[in-house]
Amino acid sequence: MLWIVLGIVIVVLFVGFGGIAWIIGIYNKLVSLREQFKNAFAQIDVQLKRRHDLIPNLVETAKGYMSHERETLEAVIAARNQAVSGLDAAAGNPGDPSAMQNLGAAEGALTGALGRLMAVMEAYPDLKANQNVLQLQDEITATENKVAFARQAFNDGATRYNIYRKSFPTVVVAPLFGHGKDAGLLEMPDAAEIQEAPKVSFN
Repeated sequence: MLWIVLGIVIVVLFVGFGGIAWIIGIYNKLVSLREQFKNAFAQIDVQLKRRHDLIPNLVETAKGYMSHERETLEAVIAARNQAVSGLDAAAGNPGDPSAMQNLGAAEGALTGALGRLMAVMEAYPDLKANQNVLQLQDEITATENKVAFARQAFNDGATRYNIYRKSFPTVVVAPLFGHGKDAGLLEMPDAAEIQEAPKVSFN
């Protein structure tokens, strides 16, 4: 903390009192850009929570028809629980590179587990015709689309922040105000699958 204060004093002495407004402007823009990508992450948080809430309903509905597919159903729930933990960690510090990487990996694993569940469900005609399943498939598809849009908005906001943070002269001042590292982007291992939304139609 002391080095930050000393750094600010040195910068002020070098630039003179006229430069205080310049430093304040840089600080305010950094804060504004950071708040924008954090707000964008809040939208991801909402949509992923919705996705996580839908999955147990789908598994419960499928369980009655798929008594011999216990391993597949348990894999979906385990992946869902990992994704919930990843989201909780990322929501505590949006933009943290490690948290974003873990969340992306967990959501990718969940997408893969869901894809396997949907493939197995194809073998159960009564399940495919179930109205609850049809409604859940529509809600999951809509939620996946919203996740893709929210993720794009977050990544755009984080990229704008990163570019400004690394631009001169901001790069000299940014670390003094706690903006010393880039915001992490949220990348999904199965990005194309997330952006297109998993095909869960039973037709």
